[in-house]
Amino acid sequence: MNILLLGSGGREHAFAWKIAESPICSKLYIAPGNPGTAQCGENIDMPISSDFKIMEAFCRSRSIHLVVVGPEDPLVKGITDYFRNAHQSSPFQPGWLGVIGPSAFAAQLEGSKAFAKKFMQRHGIPTAQYKEFTSEEYTDAAAYVATHSLPVVLKADGLAAGKGVVICQSHEEALQELKEMLQEGKFGNAGSKVVIEQFLTGIELSVFVLTDGKDYVLLPSAKDYKRIGAGDTGLNTGGMGAVSPVPFADDVFMKKVEERIIHPTINGIAEENMDYTGFVFFGLIKVGDAPYVIEYNCRMGDPETEVVLPRLKTDLVLLLEKAALGQLNAIKVETESRSAVTRVAVSAGYPGDYEKGKEITGLDGLSEEVLVFHAGTRLQAGILQTNGGRVLAVTALDQGLRGAVEKAGKTLGQIQFEGIYYRPDIGYEFL
Repeated sequence: MNILLLGSGGREHAFAWKIAESPICSKLYIAPGNPGTAQCGENIDMPISSDFKIMEAFCRSRSIHLVVVGPEDPLVKGITDYFRNAHQSSPFQPGWLGVIGPSAFAAQLEGSKAFAKKFMQRHGIPTAQYKEFTSEEYTDAAAYVATHSLPVVLKADGLAAGKGVVICQSHEEALQELKEMLQEGKFGNAGSKVVIEQFLTGIELSVFVLTDGKDYVLLPSAKDYKRIGAGDTGLNTGGMGAVSPVPFADDVFMKKVEERIIHPTINGIAEENMDYTGFVFFGLIKVGDAPYVIEYNCRMGDPETEVVLPRLKTDLVLLLEKAALGQLNAIKVETESRSAVTRVAVSAGYPGDYEKGKEITGLDGLSEEVLVFHAGTRLQAGILQTNGGRVLAVTALDQGLRGAVEKAGKTLGQIQFEGIYYRPDIGYEFL
């Protein structure tokens, strides 16, 4: 099977590594990829979220059987719909399976907070209470916020590069944020509608399934760390690390997650005839002993993918094939018993301004139980350099969480680039 993987971050390097392991994969292409994915397949310099015709031509010329979408942007823009229509009007080569990712309509589960909230309401899925307001309803929104219990959560309705959620500790702060979103265009079109939400107190985790639209398989869970500083302090980032399995997500709790959240979600997708073949990311919070949904994503997370896929023993390409064929009810997932810990090395200044082009050294001679996934790197005249805020994701496996934490830390101690920073406390609260 020939596969095209879309994306260029640590998530996509983890996907490429896992896909390349499969005997089912004949040829793997990654667009645009990074120096890490180039070790697993062939990188292709091709836009992935603007001109789908270019991708279609590439797929036809290289006899691609399956397109795997890493980031959310192409899904929200309708890449799955495009390829489905293209195949109907002029069929691809024999063996064409399609796209791993939902239609644009179904991708609104991530692309629109209001859409997701209404879906959860329709299907009785536990989530925080909320109201939504458009820019034309600013006066009503301000009156609602002014009397809301604190803290209060304000969410830009659309995609805002992970920056569209603000937790406000005072009414004054909330009113200012509301004004900036609805009247001043802080998040552009993504903030033309705002969801005002009840704040839930608890501990967060991420749960993932792969679905064919009617059945699903459960993947390993993970807990990620968003804040830049130790002890979950400082600014939010794209993710500073993750652990899997999640120590507090025992069998009793996970049974509640499946019964109260996963089953109703997949059943809702089927009942509403959503075109959904791909991953569902459940951003959850454990409040007391009960799970609530914070958000849906329509793809795998980053850096959670970097701890989830190393713990997946079942052939990933086989799972993707069964999903595309609508046969997930015929397969079971095997999970690695060892713990996995990912710690992310970032550029100095991240998540604010940072410099690129710093030489990276120390990646040779690493332990077989440690994986280094490239996130923001580039090759310049044969020299590996930094090329983003999040540079590398170091994932270690061990029989226990402590061993995995220590192995990841030891490896990071060997890696060097000017201004390197990583959180020293990933996973330590569970030790």
